[in-house]
Amino acid sequence: MVIRQLIAAAVGIAALLVLSSWDYHRLVEFNDLLLIGGILLTILTILPFGPGDGRWLPLGPFTFQPTEAVKFSLILFLAHSLTRKGDKVKGFLEGVLPSLVLLGVLAAIVIVQPDLGMIVVLGAITLAMLFFAGARLLHLLSIVAAGIPLVYLAIRLAPYRFARLMSFLNPEAYSQSTGYQTLQSLIAVGSGGLLGRGLGSSHAKLFYLPQSHNDFIMSVVAEELGLLGVLAITILLALLVVRAFRIAESAADRLGQLLAMGIGFALGFQVLVNLGVVVGLLPVTGLTLPFFSNGGSSLIVTLALIGVLFNVSKQGERS
Repeated sequence: MVIRQLIAAAVGIAALLVLSSWDYHRLVEFNDLLLIGGILLTILTILPFGPGDGRWLPLGPFTFQPTEAVKFSLILFLAHSLTRKGDKVKGFLEGVLPSLVLLGVLAAIVIVQPDLGMIVVLGAITLAMLFFAGARLLHLLSIVAAGIPLVYLAIRLAPYRFARLMSFLNPEAYSQSTGYQTLQSLIAVGSGGLLGRGLGSSHAKLFYLPQSHNDFIMSVVAEELGLLGVLAITILLALLVVRAFRIAESAADRLGQLLAMGIGFALGFQVLVNLGVVVGLLPVTGLTLPFFSNGGSSLIVTLALIGVLFNVSKQGERS
């Protein structure tokens, strides 16, 4: 696991270096191909005769999650598309509806995997970038209101999702089934106290807390490094998000502005959702904590996004 994560880190850093030097104006010229490629790879994961296994594609000894690539290409596509629309984004038919149709297509594919958490992320990114581009708040609120029944329907029609929702509302009643992870996470967070048990001394990660290296990595951090360790990591991630929006303020043009804000929002939103799950404020979603959770696809795409952010920052400084 460590070796695979180190290889993913090396690939991600290489992508970061390339994208930090690749003019983002030229990069977005390929956004259509990147998005179509990501969608086709995602479809491969759900074909009954395809090589995929639910959410992942096998690459020799490694696996790749195509929806992470879709997240990357979606930010590029929306930034480019909304920049070209200009003030037309204020209109629903010309400005908002095309992005909404794209989101619907992506959601219809990803729900089959099934990965409701990634649908929420893609939806949040789409709405946020529409907002940053100047779409009317009334339009966006109407979309959210219309989407809530659809999300509930997706939860209600899948027994395991509904069980997760019920265990979120009352984890003690499902302590031996779907509420087990949440309760073990809370135990780990609480037992860490202010200073923690010490680095490497977590009890929860010894098979008490499932997915302790993925979704619940912050629970282990809380147990080993305590509240102070969690605050230190959270502050660093928050500073990164703040820096992304400051880069947007000094970007050379509107395209760079939307790219930086989209990247900053995507990172911040995923951090908030992951932390909310860890402390029991949100249902279990399966979303990783950027930079920390085990997962090669997530790490590579996150570092690639930072590379694009670096490039926006460089061009903003030169201008």
